Amino acid sequence: MTRLWLCEKPSQGRDIARVLGVGHKGDGCLEGATDTVTWCFGHLLEMAPPDTYGEAYKRWSLDALPIVPDRWRQDVKGSASRQFRVIRQLLGQASEVVIATDADREGEMIAREVLDACQYRGPVQRLWLSALDEASIRKALAALMPGEKTYPLYLAGLGRARADWLVGMNLTRAYTLMGRQAGHDGVLSVGRVQTPTLRLVVDRDREIEAFVPKPYWEVVVQVAHARGGFRARWVPPEAAADAEGRCISEQTARQVAQRLTGASATVTQVHTERVREAPPLPLDLGTLQQEASRRWGMGAQQVLECAQALYEKHKATTYPRTDCPYLPTSQLSDVEQVMTALMKSDPGIERLVQGADHALQSRAWNDAKITAHHAIIPTSAPCRIDAMSESERRLYDLIRRRYLAQFYPRHEFDRTDAALQAGEDRLKASGKQVCVTGWRILFQGDDQAQDKTGQTLPPLSRDERCQVAKADVEAKQTTPPARYTEGTLIAAMKGVARLIDDPKLKKMLKESAGIGTEATRAGIIETLLKRGYLVKQKKHLLSTDTARALVDALPAPVKDPGTTALWEQALDEIAQGRQGLDGFLAKQTQWVTVLVQRVQSSAQAGGPGVIAQGQPAHPCPACGQALRRRKGKDGFFWGCSAYPQCRQTLPDSRGKPGKPKATRKRPGSDQGKHNNPAAGVAVGGTCPFCGQGQLVQRTMKNGQQAGRPFLGCTRFPQCKHFAWVSEDSARARKAG
Repeated sequence: MTRLWLCEKPSQGRDIARVLGVGHKGDGCLEGATDTVTWCFGHLLEMAPPDTYGEAYKRWSLDALPIVPDRWRQDVKGSASRQFRVIRQLLGQASEVVIATDADREGEMIAREVLDACQYRGPVQRLWLSALDEASIRKALAALMPGEKTYPLYLAGLGRARADWLVGMNLTRAYTLMGRQAGHDGVLSVGRVQTPTLRLVVDRDREIEAFVPKPYWEVVVQVAHARGGFRARWVPPEAAADAEGRCISEQTARQVAQRLTGASATVTQVHTERVREAPPLPLDLGTLQQEASRRWGMGAQQVLECAQALYEKHKATTYPRTDCPYLPTSQLSDVEQVMTALMKSDPGIERLVQGADHALQSRAWNDAKITAHHAIIPTSAPCRIDAMSESERRLYDLIRRRYLAQFYPRHEFDRTDAALQAGEDRLKASGKQVCVTGWRILFQGDDQAQDKTGQTLPPLSRDERCQVAKADVEAKQTTPPARYTEGTLIAAMKGVARLIDDPKLKKMLKESAGIGTEATRAGIIETLLKRGYLVKQKKHLLSTDTARALVDALPAPVKDPGTTALWEQALDEIAQGRQGLDGFLAKQTQWVTVLVQRVQSSAQAGGPGVIAQGQPAHPCPACGQALRRRKGKDGFFWGCSAYPQCRQTLPDSRGKPGKPKATRKRPGSDQGKHNNPAAGVAVGGTCPFCGQGQLVQRTMKNGQQAGRPFLGCTRFPQCKHFAWVSEDSARARKAG
């Protein structure tokens, strides 16, 4: 009788085996008298490619689409074949299996797909771990769950994988084939999650580019007062203001500033309100990624890897791939241990730990809002901070401070708004006075924790008279929305329901429904960057021309974030046992079939394809054909689609063709390899390289190409562009 523990990774297996007292090293496992611990390496199996379902699918063809498997297949990854054989042998000897993979949808699928592939039919239990320190493992071992309780998570994982396969394999083939008709070289990847995410960036970039800044002016006055001066702002009347109340007349603003300087003002209204700010909730993965991006410019994938290291390697924090910022009330009994571990790990934080009031219970402790996992918090085991990288220390510090904040009082301040009248002009002033620092002492120096008003108003009373010391006019402009960073794109993916205009769809979606999951969003952004759909400019994400053309060509449902959010919502329903897998996949199959049929109809009707509708997005400066973005050993570059007839290349500049690099060589016999025919380039035309000179026909005087005609720029030698002239063109010009 052997109980087999199936873990997700070797490190996780070793942690569990240590607590079980299993230490004898076997082949791909750790063995004990009654327990054996083995592990996967993430997914050991992958969805089988289309060609395994028939010869017709080995060649990309529109006629062969859609590809809808009758019986889904999975293949063992080549790199995992040895470990798969180990697990299959151990399953044959096991009397019971305990699934000990990560406690989420993907973790469930990693284990269950192996059990199914090996046709294991014995009893199954589930170990549900939120942290890998010894205390957490022992607690979970004492509360093993029956396997059927988490089986719906496996069905949701299968639904996600198969829906992704249906969309990715069919629509990527369909639109790549259409793109080739338009001269686009390479694969146009379409994904259930990646394409709507890409659209978010494309829409934001276009909104910024179409934005027309509008000038406005503010009149800022300095008011003198016996107990300290303060700043106020002039309130424009409706006749001089836009819909947002901004002054749109510079002349009016300057007249007001001149009129106010030295004027007497009377306080007409004073209102003071006590504001109490609750501490921020502990962190979920998405919020951790957003905060790390804002504070330190860290990428989403980098944050995920560091958070995973804090969980697996350092045992410093709980499970990171969580979408829940709340904590179960049962963990209130662990607070003392966690606080002690924090001080042992870092004596430098002792003052902040001792300042925490354990009797306080913040809004974070809420059993009703706990999902599969609770928020990311420190574990009750001391850790070695000196063994962490700088990025890991930063994240750990942020996680522990957000946890400590739950035991600090609210931040309290008095916010005062005052109205003044100076003749016909209205003024307003605001300020705040901190009364209780509370939890904000944990985040001193944080720009979001600072006083945004920048002033404290002196005590003011109604009908009190003040003097305007001076008035200045500040010229300003309206600003477009900010470009996405990885952090703000993660936030948009999480809260996509807020970005949807359709009231019916908005009503159907939960506010929590988003694109992707906490575990996959970082990978989606990485994929878009690797495929050249997005480029990074400093910390901002920008869409490339290929991305925009693809988004424009795709039908609305494929790129609609709302559609994807509804799918994720359906997968959540499957995970909770409220919806069936077969019904979900039937809808996906029907939807993909309709989309493929549209592409096939367009192709039969001679549709223009994906990239070009009329003129190419980026015509070759030499021959007018479409330029294609390609990847060489030194990175991306742009080359002519007429290659090898035209060998024009241009450097890549943030996803667009850059300026050509001028050659230092004279036109010679070896330069024909790097230039192009003169097709579409006329004598007397503007030079396509410098845009200043004109093209004239000359004849090569020396070298192997002596006597051969070519077009050269009149600005030679400053511009050394040339293009060979075909013999037919040369004879025609000579005859003319």
